[in-house]
Amino acid sequence: MHDSKALQRRTLLKCAGALALAGALPRLAFAQAAQSSDQPAEKHFAPQPGEWKSFEVTTRVDLQHASGPSTIWVPLPVIDTDWQRTLSNNWSGNAAKMSVGSDPHYGAQFLVAEFDGSAAPHLEVVSRVQTRNRKADWKKPVGGAETPEDLRVFLQPTDLLPLDGLVRKTALQITSGAKTDEAKVQRIYDWIVLNTFREPKVRGCGTGDIKTMLETGNFGGKCADLNGLFVGLCRASGVPARDVYGIRIAPDEFGYKALSGKPAALQGAQHCRSEVYLKRHGWVAMDPADVAKVMREETANWIKDPDAPLVAPVKQALFGGWEGNWMGYNFAHDVRLPGFTQGKVGFLMYPQAQNKSEVYDSLDPANFKYTITSRAI
Repeated sequence: MHDSKALQRRTLLKCAGALALAGALPRLAFAQAAQSSDQPAEKHFAPQPGEWKSFEVTTRVDLQHASGPSTIWVPLPVIDTDWQRTLSNNWSGNAAKMSVGSDPHYGAQFLVAEFDGSAAPHLEVVSRVQTRNRKADWKKPVGGAETPEDLRVFLQPTDLLPLDGLVRKTALQITSGAKTDEAKVQRIYDWIVLNTFREPKVRGCGTGDIKTMLETGNFGGKCADLNGLFVGLCRASGVPARDVYGIRIAPDEFGYKALSGKPAALQGAQHCRSEVYLKRHGWVAMDPADVAKVMREETANWIKDPDAPLVAPVKQALFGGWEGNWMGYNFAHDVRLPGFTQGKVGFLMYPQAQNKSEVYDSLDPANFKYTITSRAI
């Protein structure tokens, strides 16, 4: 596989500007592999817009081994769109001070809880939201309401999503010859599905460092990596795009275990989705990373063909839609948390904490104990 990835990267870098997506950028070796005769049968996966569903999501944090002053930051869902409504955010605990912080660029919000060390830090945040399924109607343009000023932030680079150099070169090669933004997005989505893959060994949701992915030719990762690469390539192509950082809060209604959240234990269920802005359709849902997740984790055997019966309906539906069993926190990159001693956070969908100047690892439950649960209301 390593030789195939290297070949794929060399091919990508040598292709001429007029290079078309189909046929010019080869699939990785695993995407060319023949499927066995016992390939799982196709499932129905077709989220349709419908009724709102209401959920209560509870995050509980108990700092281990804390002594002296400590601070906990918990992301708050504040998204209000045609697919999610935030009803309320409430909190309790033994903090000496609790306040809401905000990111000035993307509007993300987070609870800041400051503890004086007089007792073991404990915090509980209860959020109530409504969500529903999404599906773009490609035959009925509705137009978008965003202004150029609104969209400017979603065309800019971030620390993890540079838009120059190899990122721009790759984007232009993939979209060469595409006449519309819709065509560009379709090219990039297909390229992500064909050339990236889910790597279960990656911690958390990945780092989202797309420059390193392209420079090394290592296209394995998780949602923050794969959807981050999708967003970066769209922005570099001139199409407004954004990551949406959140968490799965309910089982998948179509029976896909890889696309489900377990309400009794959601830590580890964090998931980054993405959106693109199209003038004829407004903000449109996208999630190529979940296509890769179904391929890698839905069955015991790695499904290496994105058009296999079990994967094909997911691939089709997640171009323009997603299921409402997920809650979004924010669209933010490069978040500065007040008092955080290690600089900016690349994205905010995990609780963060520090004791004095020592930062807790939010992916290490043995030393940073938190639980997230949900229930339908």
